[in-house]
Amino acid sequence: MASRLSFSRIPEIPVESFRKHPRQAPLFAVPPLNLRSKCAHSRTISSSRGDFVQAIRAVREEVVQSPISESARDSETVPSSSSKLVLVVGGTGGVGQLVVASLLNRNIKSRLLLRDPQKAATFFGEQDEETLQVVTGDTRNPGDLDPSFFEGVTHVICCTGTTAFPSKRWDGDNTPERVDWEGVRNLISALPSSVKRVVLVSSIGVTKFNELPWSIMNLFGVLKYKKMGEDFLQNSGLPFTIIRAGRLTDGPYTSYDLNTLIKATAGQRRAVLVSQGDKLVGEVSRLVVAEACIQALDIEFTQGKIYEINSVDGEGPGSDQQKWRELFQSAQTK
Repeated sequence: MASRLSFSRIPEIPVESFRKHPRQAPLFAVPPLNLRSKCAHSRTISSSRGDFVQAIRAVREEVVQSPISESARDSETVPSSSSKLVLVVGGTGGVGQLVVASLLNRNIKSRLLLRDPQKAATFFGEQDEETLQVVTGDTRNPGDLDPSFFEGVTHVICCTGTTAFPSKRWDGDNTPERVDWEGVRNLISALPSSVKRVVLVSSIGVTKFNELPWSIMNLFGVLKYKKMGEDFLQNSGLPFTIIRAGRLTDGPYTSYDLNTLIKATAGQRRAVLVSQGDKLVGEVSRLVVAEACIQALDIEFTQGKIYEINSVDGEGPGSDQQKWRELFQSAQTK
């Protein structure tokens, strides 16, 4: 049975009212340090700092539209001093864009594994390598996955994917078999055993790909290959959480304009449904999927679990970790 959590709206809170950690300088107030990364093949992202500051402000505006308690506001909106280093794979895709922007807003160090590192500059603006690193590689090719890419990585969010049916996105051998199966298998095989959590974005319906209506979606194997990727992760011995998303809405954002990306909202579809057992049918905002991935990194009992997630009309949990804990916990006890 799905669990639903919804909340009444509270008045809008000015972005400027968010408290900053007293020992932290305001985000991006200090010019980039232009440090050389210790990670092979990494590079500093360069673009317009003003665009990124506006984008981060927009992220906070999105967060405050969902009510949170005073204690939660203290813990969730203050820039984090986390020791995490989160590797994001697929960080310029529809969900990945939002994952990276949210990690940066929390001041969590990130490393992006990208086929085309130039895209990162346009999406995420000017960053020094102590905040955001980019390594160039293709998960479809095991030889691209240099061990140095994973040095210091504590957590991984994998949100790679392609279209279910033949499209221009399949150009260059970018098919479901190559991306959702071989790419995931190669990535998981390359990760060190020290990783504390791997969060994999998958799809609802993967256990029913031979049944209608899922068999239509699976005509070219996308659900079958996603399930193979899931199984490989489960059998890898790595700590994992799998997020099976409904049909994705709110994007993808193909303009490569960070302001467009972050200013997008889920509209009225903020209430979150979480279930287990591949029972949900519906759609979900990419904003909700991105937040679920980030929350799963720290909620202990989500380790080794698979969740389906949809979003519907109503107010949602925003970035309030306690409300996400309740959603995940309720899904497990139904």
